Amino acid sequence: MLRMSLQAKLEAGLADMGLHVSEEKQAQLVQYLLLLQKWNQVHNLTAVRDPLEMVTLHLLDSLSVLPDVEASGAKRLLDVGAGAGLPSIPLAICLPNLQVTAIDAVMKKTSFMRQAKGELDLPNFHVESGRVEALKKEFGFDLIISRAFSEMALFVRLTKHLLSPNGQWLAMKGIAPQLEIESLLLEDASVQVKKIIPLTVSGLQAERHLVYLSPLSN
Repeated sequence: MLRMSLQAKLEAGLADMGLHVSEEKQAQLVQYLLLLQKWNQVHNLTAVRDPLEMVTLHLLDSLSVLPDVEASGAKRLLDVGAGAGLPSIPLAICLPNLQVTAIDAVMKKTSFMRQAKGELDLPNFHVESGRVEALKKEFGFDLIISRAFSEMALFVRLTKHLLSPNGQWLAMKGIAPQLEIESLLLEDASVQVKKIIPLTVSGLQAERHLVYLSPLSN
């Protein structure tokens, strides 16, 4: 019964947002949410307890950036401070050709993400444990995204070494973060704000914005 209610709410929300996600992928998204709810009862991964609220606050909120990520043509994406895998797991489900890496410093959260990778059969999803400033890769990421990690100045500072030469940062925020932007530009003159896009999340009245950042050379 719960699965059917979650599926119905997800399907309606995606339609309301104009997002085209196959039935198979929608079923995976619901399976992920049920797994998150199960783990959350023991490990307290997210403050949201009601699974139906999770559809709005986790799945639909994460997928509000799906058109932007898809349109970017990115091959590799890094989700910083991914927590329970938001937005990285919904993006990995919906974009199987995108290589998605999620990093978090909290062991119970990375353990959950590894479990989700296995249960959902997501070969394009990769999990890293530890602090992002210590992460080393032989390649750069085309997109580095953050949903609830930190202020933008810190976000950029800690991840700059992981950005590909033509890459960009995507910061998911609530209200348009003018003070954060001013602080970032004061701290790092080599970074530019390319654009700020208002996001619409079905069933959510609060403001949401996506801030595009890139090195000035881009």
